[in-house]
Amino acid sequence: MKRIEVVAAVILQDGKVFATQRGYGDYKDGWEFPGGKIESGESRELAVVREIREELATTVSVDKFLTTVEHDYPTFHLTMHCFLCSVVSGNLQLLEHEDCRWLDATTLLSVDWLPADIAVLPIVENLLRK
Repeated sequence: MKRIEVVAAVILQDGKVFATQRGYGDYKDGWEFPGGKIESGESRELAVVREIREELATTVSVDKFLTTVEHDYPTFHLTMHCFLCSVVSGNLQLLEHEDCRWLDATTLLSVDWLPADIAVLPIVENLLRK
């Protein structure tokens, strides 16, 4: 089975988390934490900063590592490293995604999350309730 390793940014601001809706691929329309593939020789932290800059025209800081999710999709195995991030500059412009939402603890489950991202939700909910 093909293996894919990615990073994801859990961006918190004012008691809400930023979620994006995929605009392409097999999982188009599913909701996820933004991010993407790690390039050769790149650290996970640098990858998440680069991906958010490329996908959302925004600079983030990586505040801390949250978790790694291992998930088997029908055609590949995904390893997703999730980091808590803060916006440093930019306005989170959608360059690749269809839609976005800021979700709080009461609306976190109001979108159709992709399977791997669902595994991160208990951690995110804990962060939102602090």
